Order: sequence, then C-alpha cells, then structure tokens
Amino acid sequence: MKWQLGFAGAAGVLALLARSGYERKHFRVETYTIETDKIRKKERNLVFLSDLHSNHFGPENEELLAAIDRIGPDAVLIGGDMMVCKGVRETETALLLAERLAERYPVFYGNGNHEQRMRREREVYGDLYPRYVRALRAAGVRYLSDASEYLGDDIRITGYDLDERYYRKFFVPPMKAEEVEAAVGAADGERFQILLAHSPLFFDAYGKWGADLALAGHYHGGTIRLPVLGGVMTPQYQFFLPFCAGEFEKEGRRMIVSRGLGTHSINIRINNLPQLVVVRLVRQAEAP
Repeated sequence: MKWQLGFAGAAGVLALLARSGYERKHFRVETYTIETDKIRKKERNLVFLSDLHSNHFGPENEELLAAIDRIGPDAVLIGGDMMVCKGVRETETALLLAERLAERYPVFYGNGNHEQRMRREREVYGDLYPRYVRALRAAGVRYLSDASEYLGDDIRITGYDLDERYYRKFFVPPMKAEEVEAAVGAADGERFQILLAHSPLFFDAYGKWGADLALAGHYHGGTIRLPVLGGVMTPQYQFFLPFCAGEFEKEGRRMIVSRGLGTHSINIRINNLPQLVVVRLVRQAEAP
C-alpha cells in the first residue's frame, strides 16, 4: 500500500512538472477594455509586455511577435524585467525582441527591478546597463526611466523607477503619491495618463498621483494559481496577495497587472499561463 501511495505521489509530481513546463512555453492573449473621455480617436489598442525574463516563445520569440502582429497595436508598452539579472549577463533576448518591435510599432519601455539591479550593481554588470539602454534608444525605443513621452496628443505614458526598498522580501514599506511625483513630475490631467510602475502593490499611490491606468507585473501571477484564492506566492514571498494578476478599479482609476511572460529562480507555473495583455481604450460615448 505504501509503495502504491509513493508511486501515485511521484506520478502526481511529475504530472505537475510536465504541466508547468508546458505553461512556461505557451502564452494567452487577454484583452481589457477601458472607456474614457480623454482619447480623441474612437479606439486605441495597446499591447503590454512584462517579465519576459529572457524566455522564448519559438525561435527568437517569433510566436510572440506573430501574436502582436495579429493584434496590430497602436503601441507596445514594456513594463520591465525583460531579462534575469541575478549574476546573469544575458540581455540579447530582450534587446532583439524590443528592436524587432520598434521596427513595427512605437515602443515605450519602463524599468523593472532587474533593469534597476543591472544599473545599480556596477561591480557585477559593469557597463551592461548603459550599453543596453543605448542600444534600445538607437533602435527607436522610448526608454522611460523616471520620464514621460506622448503617444499622439491624447495619451501620456510615464515610466516610474521604484526605489529598491519597495522590492524587499517579506516586509515592504508603504508608498505615498508625493514620492511618485518627486520622481516623475505631476500627472497629466488633460490626457489619458498611463503609468508603467513595475510593482502592483502601490495602486493607491499611483491613483492618487493621477494615473488613469497603472500597468504592472512583477508577481508572475502568483506562481501557482488556485480557484478563488488566486496566486499563491510572489517573488517577495507574499502569500495569496490579491494584486497578483488581473484588473483593479478604485475611484475611477484602473490598474492592470500582467501575469508576465517568464519566470526566474522559482521556475514554476501551474494554472498560470504567461500573458500577453491587450488594452483597448474606447472613447466614452458623449451624453445626448
């Protein structure tokens, strides 16, 4: 009886590992629709990528590029952590994807904690960060490190570099909207204001700053997702955190949290397919 239970347990573990391996290489396209009176066109379609961590979907990410081409977005927004920076020095995967996207679409790139670690730890990474940024800008990518750019005359996109302390494990301090403003300046109240802020934990601060839409990632969907309970564990070892993935709304402000496209360190995904996010901005109908 014991050997049968042991065999069943081992088979169950192997099945979960096989499922995890499958999920890590297959993504899902998911669309979120937001009505707003701040855009001038009837509709704008944006693609949001986050947490690739040098993952590949087909050779040179051809499958990911093909899916984006089928959408034909007005712009591609990148939310950071496109590579793994934990002693690893590989940025070619992220750079090639960004370069190929920039040949087709306007691309706006905000930092995650891995880009910031690459910039901060010069003794480990040397000049890798400035070389990476120069290559992105040479390709036409609009690199938003505590900076803003416009998409047309009705959308403003701001990239916010969160301080290192907000990526601590276990205990994370609160954030105030004034800190966002000190880093990136005031929000644009006339245009549709998008904030690329890698961690979703500070939705209140992003909304009070003035973000109509905050786009975040970082939590990889919670690694393993359970019905009702949601994501089990974040990279900061927070458990069953509500902000692991999905769309959130508070006082007219929105936040969309991507499940990300890759993994690192804990290379597991269960019931948690990588996600290619599409944001449909639809002009709100005027009152008769």
